[in-house]
Amino acid sequence: MKITDVITHQLLVNVDEPFTSSRGWYYKTKGALVVEIVTDEGIVGWGDCYGPAAVNRAIVETVLRAAVIGRDPFDVEVIWEELYNKVKDYGMTGMNISAISGIDIALWDIIGKACGKPVHKLIGGAFRTELQAYATGLYFRDMNRLVEDAVEEAQGYVEQGFGAIKMKIGLGSIHKDLERVAAVRDAIGPRVQLMVDANHCFTVPQAINIGRELEKLDVHWFEEPISPEDVDGYVEVSRRLDMAIAGGENEFTKFSFRHILEKRAMDIVQPDVCAAGGITECKKIATLAQAHSVQCVPHAWGTAIGLAATMHFLASLPNCPPCLVPVHPMLEYEQTFNPFRDELSTTRLTHTRGIVTVPTGPGLGIEIDREVLRKYRVA
Repeated sequence: MKITDVITHQLLVNVDEPFTSSRGWYYKTKGALVVEIVTDEGIVGWGDCYGPAAVNRAIVETVLRAAVIGRDPFDVEVIWEELYNKVKDYGMTGMNISAISGIDIALWDIIGKACGKPVHKLIGGAFRTELQAYATGLYFRDMNRLVEDAVEEAQGYVEQGFGAIKMKIGLGSIHKDLERVAAVRDAIGPRVQLMVDANHCFTVPQAINIGRELEKLDVHWFEEPISPEDVDGYVEVSRRLDMAIAGGENEFTKFSFRHILEKRAMDIVQPDVCAAGGITECKKIATLAQAHSVQCVPHAWGTAIGLAATMHFLASLPNCPPCLVPVHPMLEYEQTFNPFRDELSTTRLTHTRGIVTVPTGPGLGIEIDREVLRKYRVA
């Protein structure tokens, strides 16, 4: 089998209701880059690249595509290493790796379809066939109803059956953040896990100060409290707080995560399959995490392709630590408007009372609706 073409599909949709996190970015449009890899045997694989679609498209089309055409998709490790060594002179992290991620996911999709097996069977098997999903939402929308909106949204997720919710913090006032988190905790009760995500907006002292108060509200983990560049700062925050500190969605490849894990800077690492290097590299990151007794709970944000790839990756992760009643890694199920997640696949990846079933079809186990692809495709 040989690869005959690599096709990029840049997608774009308008967002009617803008929202923001602590970074101050209002999302008025949502974009994605889908990678389609075609073979001479008629098998097609699909991948998803995290980050600005136009940049990923340029990297795939001008740098990576020529190096992939003519290759055997089963040489997935060989292709990954060659692509990485091709781009690392221009940057060993960031968009170069996101672009490789999309290609890598598509290759695994092809391999699975050729073998008639789901991806998780090819990367070690499934430790679990069902995933507990946590709802990611509670962004900042109406600044006059920050608390009320958060409470209403959180209650809605509980009614849907979610047993865990992640909310945004970082309003520029620790008192406002704590008021909002306390209101949500009171509304959802003590049995629903609650996580907070600061999108790295705090200094080390601020993170420690608010973290001590968040612990009183039984927050399960504190995600990205400080800037991702400050690994030593993460060490300090992790040591000063009892709750778990999570991060890593802005990190790429095993080399970046090695530095974090060696310092034990985080209690939970969150590589994104569509950003950190694809399924191939994320399996290695997860192995490094296991070797350091650190949980791996991947970040997920993207299309149905990225969600499916994340589900296969999660299914293949061993329990950390192994025990009688294990703590299973959860699936991030973001709740913002996203037709690329909800419409692109004819196989629905929806939850039932907060539980999502891992796809069992060949490859990623999903079929792409080309009409939806054309509907949102940028000319």
